[in-house]
Amino acid sequence: MSYAIVGFGKIGQAVAHAFARKNIDVAVASRRPPEALAPQARAIGPTVVAMSLRDALEADTIILSVPFGEHREVAKALPSWSGKTVIDATNAFGVLPEELDGLPSSAFVAKAFTGAKLVKGFNHLGAATLAADPIVEGGHRVVFLSGDDEDATAPVAALAKQLGFAPVKLGKLDEGGALVHARGRIWGQLIFQDLFKKEP
Repeated sequence: MSYAIVGFGKIGQAVAHAFARKNIDVAVASRRPPEALAPQARAIGPTVVAMSLRDALEADTIILSVPFGEHREVAKALPSWSGKTVIDATNAFGVLPEELDGLPSSAFVAKAFTGAKLVKGFNHLGAATLAADPIVEGGHRVVFLSGDDEDATAPVAALAKQLGFAPVKLGKLDEGGALVHARGRIWGQLIFQDLFKKEP
């Protein structure tokens, strides 16, 4: 299984740190040429390799960490995404719900990636937290996953576990996935209300 991170901002770099910590090879790419990314990639670790977008998209699994509005441009880079798994780590901050055709943000993203299996994940942790060692006080930091295809969700859960996280499957995109997507300028409100509420 090969991996690539598309988008090398704070979240993309944080995910790259997680791969480097476990010595897992991962390509990184963005709108910038690979030579512009290479110094930061090397600083993260020897298993993090800057590539052109075209070369990075040869990977089996793509972690999408671009700003939400740029996902369509990434999708256009391949005529078909058949056989690919896309892990959607984006958040639709500032996007009005009506702009998403009434869909959870990841279901909206999935429409652009024709043929891909899409799994929502790694989007609910801030960059600093995501980059840090996920083993904390003997426990493992949770990564929430959701997707409409169990054949894709299971390998992503295995990857999360390999990276040191505790994967928690929330169900399909319009079920559990709806708990962890941004709504306009509000993010993850149901997660905090329903999953982490304190007892009275």
